[in-house]
Amino acid sequence: MNKEEHERQVEQARVDYVMQQIDRQIKETRQALAAAHKETRAVEQNYSENASINRYEVDDIAESRAMIEQQRQLVSRAVESETILRRQLKTLQNLQRSPYFGRIDIQDPGEDQVESLYIGTASLMNDDKSQFLIYDWRAPISGVYYNGTLGEVTYETPNGPQKTTLVKKRQFTIRDGQITNMFDTNETVGDELLQAALGEQNDQYMHNIVATIQQEQNDIIRDTHSDLLLVQGVAGSGKTSAILQRIAYLLYHSRTALNADQIVLFSPNRLFSHYISQVLPSLGERNMRQVTISGFIRRRFEGLRVENIFERYERRQKASQDDRRIADYLESAVAMKNVRHYVAGLADQDLQFANVTFEGRVFFTAEHIKNLYMHQPAAMRSANRMVQLKNQLIRELQRRVKEEAKKDWVAKELDSLDRQQLHRLYGKKTIDDFHDEDEQYAYLAYRWTKRRLRIVADAIYNDYFIDLYSQYQQWLSQLARPTKVTKADWQGMVTDYSDQLEYHRLDMMHAATLMYMRDLLMGTGQNHSFKYVFIDEMQDYSVAMMIYLRHVFPSAKFTVLGDSEQALFKPLEMPEHLLQRLSKTMDAHHPNLISLRRSYRSTKEITDFAKGMLPDGDQIMSFTRHGERPTLYVRDSADQVEQTLLASVDQLSTKYETVAVLTKNADQAKQVYRQLHRQFKKVHQLNVNDTSLPDGILVLPIYLAKGLEFDAVIAYDVSAANLRGTDEVGMIYTMATRAMHDLVLISSGPVSSAINPTASQHLTIEYQLIK
Repeated sequence: MNKEEHERQVEQARVDYVMQQIDRQIKETRQALAAAHKETRAVEQNYSENASINRYEVDDIAESRAMIEQQRQLVSRAVESETILRRQLKTLQNLQRSPYFGRIDIQDPGEDQVESLYIGTASLMNDDKSQFLIYDWRAPISGVYYNGTLGEVTYETPNGPQKTTLVKKRQFTIRDGQITNMFDTNETVGDELLQAALGEQNDQYMHNIVATIQQEQNDIIRDTHSDLLLVQGVAGSGKTSAILQRIAYLLYHSRTALNADQIVLFSPNRLFSHYISQVLPSLGERNMRQVTISGFIRRRFEGLRVENIFERYERRQKASQDDRRIADYLESAVAMKNVRHYVAGLADQDLQFANVTFEGRVFFTAEHIKNLYMHQPAAMRSANRMVQLKNQLIRELQRRVKEEAKKDWVAKELDSLDRQQLHRLYGKKTIDDFHDEDEQYAYLAYRWTKRRLRIVADAIYNDYFIDLYSQYQQWLSQLARPTKVTKADWQGMVTDYSDQLEYHRLDMMHAATLMYMRDLLMGTGQNHSFKYVFIDEMQDYSVAMMIYLRHVFPSAKFTVLGDSEQALFKPLEMPEHLLQRLSKTMDAHHPNLISLRRSYRSTKEITDFAKGMLPDGDQIMSFTRHGERPTLYVRDSADQVEQTLLASVDQLSTKYETVAVLTKNADQAKQVYRQLHRQFKKVHQLNVNDTSLPDGILVLPIYLAKGLEFDAVIAYDVSAANLRGTDEVGMIYTMATRAMHDLVLISSGPVSSAINPTASQHLTIEYQLIK
């Protein structure tokens, strides 16, 4: 037996021992969980049986409340214990599939003995808790595995930097308790392990990458110092995966001071949210909050149909140059600064107040509300005066409840209530609690009026006494228009804004400035509870929206990631300039830029084609996983294009689980879907409302594919005619870099100039032209 075989046997024996430990702990945890579940049910039953208050004696009431609070705490503790055990069981089950993936042998200064440490997705100790069998990949010492090369290394700990000597670094692939791959390396992760991981077919969920984290990704994950971390990563560089591991690391690193509810991730779309939903649970962590920017805006404009980012993109394709200039101006830092100056200098007489209505009649007039505001101390900030105004209106409402309770409409509505409604209206009282019918009626009338007038209280609470939309229109009308925009075009935009409001619609270009104006006027809108905000595909966000998000989350550290090459909405921007601009925009004190230049998703042939289209493509490094050269089919007629599409889908769908046909917009996706649906069974057309990613043949516009990857991609109609008016380079580059293994491009007529001679060298091109 040679040395390598002996080493493998020794390592397999250790895996067998660890698997026995995991199996034993799973059995014990299941027993403990069953007992905890039984205890929880018993405590809950006891709580429900005793959760009533004796209301006859004051002493009894106090004693009953104390007992109920004690029971409630018992229920809470029982549920928490059960939750902890469930989490432990899930962690052990994850380890059961693959207990660890790395080993480091280290020798601390002054020590003769070399210590072997094994790295996995979670920590595991032996039965008597005397030894770590597996170290969590997030533990300080695990940083040596990701960042260290053989020799003397330094790693960060809570007590400061520590030194050790890295003697050996070994990597494993372990499946179901068996070592399938094992080798020693001096690198973070050897190419052999990466090749195996990246060569697998794609499924509908992203996987955690803790076994294949590269050094530059590890720098992103373990950065706890920066208040603005900008990750500029080329397509397929693992930036999104690294960000999710970063969230897991932060939750581990700050376990007592941070929980998942204090982290929010802005996803590019709902499909993407589904795609990444299993990464954190696979690491034993709860998912952070996720929201799309469209969902975030929609919740701030109840009752308005706000244009989403994809509708904005499609409309922009057809917009005139002047319309684009106007939108760019309204979504700029200059516009947000102008909003601040406007609100700060707003005179009392220029404030636009609105009537507060109830059941179609005016309850508080705009004039009355304005008069109350004018009587607030002028030296106070506008936002503070608004708070005082709200308090005054609430107090007036409380007085008005007593007046309204005596009116005929209340008597009529009380008469129409059934017995069950009346019973609920009595609350804790009974008929015997009243001296006479007059007292009983007065009580019921007051409670009913208070309940009915809750809608007025909500209107006050939600600031409906300010006519924000008229205020915003006033700002638009006095705003100095940008150069090269005519007075007629600017006025046309203001008129269009007003017309859209009539139909309860709002263009996205107004969203950031409008929300910002409302928050500054009312002193509302900020959330200090969030500690980390993550923004994916940030190249698709306007400057104004970034400023607004900074305003909304003033206590949070920001991590923003994207790829300027994939900017579908605006021109390419260099990372260094982007960091400088964002640092100023977001008032960052400790900004940091990490660039990821190596692409792992696609084969070398696909990556070489994609980077050939870019002016700085030579800075992108292809990973050496080989496949077929991408194919470009140039066709001259619609029939030829359809035949080529059908033939390509047929060929690719027999080889792969997911084949995506990507189009420039939703209308084209519908057209392609109709063609494919007649020929194939497993075809899905995806739109902005979809939340899951099925297997089979998928048809979707390119902006919905952001952040996703597929086994094979067909870029539909990359012709100059079809892509005119878009950012052609960004469009084709984004389409191409969604493909892991195979890429086909189809052009109806002359090809877009984005596919330049450099890119064309990496294509197999087939022409079929009408003679």
